[in-house]
Amino acid sequence: MSTESTPALLKGAAGVDSAETDGPAPAGPSARGPRARGTTAYLRYAAGKLAGAAVSLFAVLVTSFFLFRLIPGDPVKQMTGGRQVSSEQIAAMRKEFGLDLPLWQQFTEYCGKALTGDFGTSYQFRAPVMDKITEALPATLLLTGTAFVIYTVIGIWLGARSAWRNGSAGDRFHTAFALTLYSVPSFWLGLLLIITLSVGIGPIPGLFPTGGMESGSESGFAYVVDVAHHLVLPVVTLVAVEYARTLLVMRSSLLDEMGSDYLTTARAKGLRDDLVRRRHAVPNAMLPTVTLLFVNLGNTVAGAILVETVFSWPGLGGLFYQALSVPDLPLVQALFFIFAAAVILMNTLADVIYPLLDPRVGR
Repeated sequence: MSTESTPALLKGAAGVDSAETDGPAPAGPSARGPRARGTTAYLRYAAGKLAGAAVSLFAVLVTSFFLFRLIPGDPVKQMTGGRQVSSEQIAAMRKEFGLDLPLWQQFTEYCGKALTGDFGTSYQFRAPVMDKITEALPATLLLTGTAFVIYTVIGIWLGARSAWRNGSAGDRFHTAFALTLYSVPSFWLGLLLIITLSVGIGPIPGLFPTGGMESGSESGFAYVVDVAHHLVLPVVTLVAVEYARTLLVMRSSLLDEMGSDYLTTARAKGLRDDLVRRRHAVPNAMLPTVTLLFVNLGNTVAGAILVETVFSWPGLGGLFYQALSVPDLPLVQALFFIFAAAVILMNTLADVIYPLLDPRVGR
């Protein structure tokens, strides 16, 4: 065989690869096909999640209208407070609030106005529903937002450390303590804190207010301190319950990752155990925890109805409880829709972010 034929044989054996190296890479869509297909698949995945969220929001809108009309009691009679009123006055009040219309007409008007952000007028406050919600929202965000930051940091940190030291005395203590707190009803824990730390019991003096958001007589920096003083017990109640759930989810997720080959490889390269945990194990174990955090973030808007009621906190949860007692249908419907919409939107946002954190999701 001649030496001139050797390059030709090698070129033929190399096939397509050698042809690509002999000349410039072919231009056109094939060069960027995988990335384009990945982007298209992600957009299709995100569009499906957004469409599902829109359907869920409409279902919540329908449910919020019909569900609370099953509550026993006449809103008009509740608003009169047991006073003697004539049938003409009752009829006028029903007409004022649209309760004299057929149910289907009430429903169509409700849906039409709700889509524009108009949820009607509150029966008991005689004010636009959205105005009352706007007034109460900052108090809820302050309470649940503060608790969210605290229990997220504590739960993730302790959950990761407990899983990494699985079976140790610290792991057993934190797991048992978290399981105990997770099983405790938040309103019962709140009442217990009020009895022990607000009213005082035995040698323990009353250290914190029994309820409310402020004393009403402070201003400036003293006002900030006063609000923080009122904030302690409701925040502790929320943190105690929610940190336990975050810890348990984070611990379980990290335990599933600890036997993976990439962690063994990282250790074999000489990385310290702490770096292996922080840089490799924890980020890959975060997906289930991210779901929980987004759900909790949605609940930050929803507030904590029972905790706010127990501590007389002037937020959306307390407002919802007041509206149920009438029943104030426009206010109850609007709050129910906002609570559910916040959770749905946060879940949808988590679903849309997932493929960016883990490319295997959504394929």
